[in-house]
Amino acid sequence: MKIKKWAVCSLSFILVASMLLTTACSSKESSKDTIKIGHAVALTGDASVFGQSEHTGLKLAVEAVNKKGGIMGHQVELVAVDTRADPTETVNAVRRLVEQEKVKAVIGVAQSGVAMAATPIVTNAKVPMISTTSSNPFVTVDKNGDLQKYVFRVCFIDPYQGTVAAQFAYDKLKAKTAAILYDVGSDYSQWLAKYFEEAFSKMGGTIVGKEAYRTGELDFRAPLGKIKSAEPDILFLPMTQKDAALAVKQSRDLGITATFLGGDNWGSPDILELGGSALEGSYFINLASFDDPRIKDWLKENESKFGGPVVRNALLAYDAMLWLAERAGSTDGDKIVAALEDTKGVEVLTTDKFMIDPTTHNPLNREAYINTIKNNEFVFVEKYAAK
Repeated sequence: MKIKKWAVCSLSFILVASMLLTTACSSKESSKDTIKIGHAVALTGDASVFGQSEHTGLKLAVEAVNKKGGIMGHQVELVAVDTRADPTETVNAVRRLVEQEKVKAVIGVAQSGVAMAATPIVTNAKVPMISTTSSNPFVTVDKNGDLQKYVFRVCFIDPYQGTVAAQFAYDKLKAKTAAILYDVGSDYSQWLAKYFEEAFSKMGGTIVGKEAYRTGELDFRAPLGKIKSAEPDILFLPMTQKDAALAVKQSRDLGITATFLGGDNWGSPDILELGGSALEGSYFINLASFDDPRIKDWLKENESKFGGPVVRNALLAYDAMLWLAERAGSTDGDKIVAALEDTKGVEVLTTDKFMIDPTTHNPLNREAYINTIKNNEFVFVEKYAAK
């Protein structure tokens, strides 16, 4: 199945943003019979295409949960606050949710760096937080190996994603050499580059070039020139969709013929508009796929209510809410944590048996989805599990 590219006009984008910001900034008067769940999400800023879609997915999940009786017989009230995917804004947003709104759990934050900035706030408040797409391993287990008790996630982590990318490149694409261009100013980009390099080398492949740039740079021709001379089979681009689109265009302009391979940040329709024909034949790793038959009806409902674009964040936000509602048998933070850790198989949107590792707070069975780009559309290739 092909996933259609969304053409979102400026006016409709503004209207959707306005609607979501109204939800975020003016919470309705809370009833004593409701349980408040917070959503820390980037509704504006560079990551808003992900955040707005995530919010629609979470709203649908709350509707579904409330139709089934809510949590412990109480209706769920969703309170969203804009983080702008900025650490300072995120700290303020999460503090508002736990201190002023008195939410019993927080869903979000999507980005690893800002999720880590929010961790001390939820920890001090003893309020569990379920991140949607923060894939850095240090989100739930710090660099000293200590578990972040109140932080969970529903996505796979970067070591797994980097390994999948490397093994797919070596086994399926028959690549023997690879080069990497990464953002030295991004933890996500740095770590994913590292994990890919380690896994590809372990498979028997050779890294023939590894070049860096800094966040905000728009001209990659100097590092790409060095990569061109190495003639890699694969060029791994663990970066945002905007940077990746620029990088592939400039690569093709320079005559680089390598196959492009990206991470889950590529899973946004705007990369298609920005990258155009230069992306043809590229591959990327994603957290979920709209090609999954169990998701098709849900996607139609989301589209009919909110329009597009719909990205994988929406699916994972839905998963997070269903998981929380299924396991939460208390409004006490420590009891919710214990219940979430004891998850041995819960049916959510993307899998019928979601499980969690209580020692890391990471999913145990989250599969990676390989997508390619054909005729300026996302096309599902296969599910792929690291060996």
